[in-house]
Amino acid sequence: MIEFLVEKLHDPKFLASVLAAVAAMATVVTLAMPLLVRDDLNRRLRAVSVEREKMRQRERERLARGEKVTLRQSPKQYMKTIVESFNLAKWVGQEEARAKLIQAGYRGNAPYVAYLFFRMVSPVVAFVVAVFYLFFFVQVDQPAMVKVGACLFAAFVGMQVPYLFLKNQISKRQLSVRRAFPDALDLLLICVEAGMSIEAAFRRVSQEIGSQSIPLAEELTLTTAELSYLQDRKVAYENLAKRTDLEGVKSVCVALQQSERYGTPLGQTLRVMAQENRDMRMSEAEKKAAALPPKLTVPMILFFLPVLFVVILGPAAIRVMAIQ
Repeated sequence: MIEFLVEKLHDPKFLASVLAAVAAMATVVTLAMPLLVRDDLNRRLRAVSVEREKMRQRERERLARGEKVTLRQSPKQYMKTIVESFNLAKWVGQEEARAKLIQAGYRGNAPYVAYLFFRMVSPVVAFVVAVFYLFFFVQVDQPAMVKVGACLFAAFVGMQVPYLFLKNQISKRQLSVRRAFPDALDLLLICVEAGMSIEAAFRRVSQEIGSQSIPLAEELTLTTAELSYLQDRKVAYENLAKRTDLEGVKSVCVALQQSERYGTPLGQTLRVMAQENRDMRMSEAEKKAAALPPKLTVPMILFFLPVLFVVILGPAAIRVMAIQ
């Protein structure tokens, strides 16, 4: 069985067929993806309502039995045991890891324990897979030290996979917040000029902006709760800036803090900040548009020009070959 797999992995026709199948599947998925887009907001709202009823029923049963009630999601026991046994929180970095998880939208102790667990397991899995592939499945004509180095490199890549996944989630969340934040500032300005308090304005904007950006709605809802129960409102604004880690949001939070401290007009501040964030969003779109021609140069040279030459020069070459 192993020899058959090794033979197939070295067969150019088989590899070409696999790559062609993968390319065809990717094309079908890309074309069908817009048709499969669902309304995440309504789906989440329905899921939250259903889960709320389940939690209510479950907590009533626990209270009736006299059990201890907890609202936080507890981590998996085997993950927690491994993390505590190897003291992973010490060498991975507790505060930095928690900050990154919060920026990615993962809150609580369970995502933190899972992140530490996968930071330990993924390099081990990558190293074992590389050892089996290089030493048993494929006969690579290289010294043993080169193979060991490749296995160690695979382990290093496996260690970085959870961090890269977390960084990707942070980028997606920041992109969603960045695109919807100017519109949220406009709504916040309308609410403030209508006479609402800042807490009521944040609550109203979080309800309206959910159809455009669910992460921004979550952050504004959490900020509304912090403004309600924290003694210092400055802390709530600072927490919003840390959770989003965006320059536009940080500047708005600083302006809100100054307005709270010095009594400056909040409406004028929000109007200026909304215009600045809208200009930043437009400049980012212009920058991407300006960078598009250089990025298209290499694909055009590799894919378009050869086909164009074949179409133009092909008939002439066929006639010359026929005459000869």
